[in-house]
Amino acid sequence: MSRPNRSEIDTLIDLLARLPGLGPRSARRAVLFLIRKRGILLQPLAEAMQAVAQNARECLNCGNVGTTEICEICSDDTRANGLLCVVEDVADLWAMERAGAFRGRYHVLGGTLSALDGVGPDELRIPQLKDRIAGEEITEVILALNQTVDGQTTAHYIADQIEDRVALSSLAQGVPIGGELDYLDDGTIGAALNARKRL
Repeated sequence: MSRPNRSEIDTLIDLLARLPGLGPRSARRAVLFLIRKRGILLQPLAEAMQAVAQNARECLNCGNVGTTEICEICSDDTRANGLLCVVEDVADLWAMERAGAFRGRYHVLGGTLSALDGVGPDELRIPQLKDRIAGEEITEVILALNQTVDGQTTAHYIADQIEDRVALSSLAQGVPIGGELDYLDDGTIGAALNARKRL
């Protein structure tokens, strides 16, 4: 007995269910919503996804995702101020941009060093980072890596590689704005104490 053909709707549900934060139930709800709004949402979404599929590329300079070979951030002359912020992935770069507090340029590593996963310096964009420091007028590198074991291992490795070429700094750690001590983990409280400053 032949298996019945799956419908395009089932295929769409299966594909959406693979996205982070969506499971089969959420994907079904999203697809039903899109179908109901096909004229004002589904069709424009399909066109936008087609355009991104055809045009999205990684910036040759920093590793950001955009639609040109050199992204808008790297092309912006006002950002050529000598500051280079190193992040693990594009999501971290976008988070920094949402905050609107940094006006320098970025370098996306594409992950972190991990002996368990077999990720070494050559699997990341660390050689390109060294090239940028040598070839651009970089005065300070800000290591904005996640506070995980792999993130900190990567930060220490990079620091060892470039500390004699450029000023190095990292993001401050500690109590977030609006945070209450009772809700913070021990590591955050310890980091806040170690990074204390005079009033």
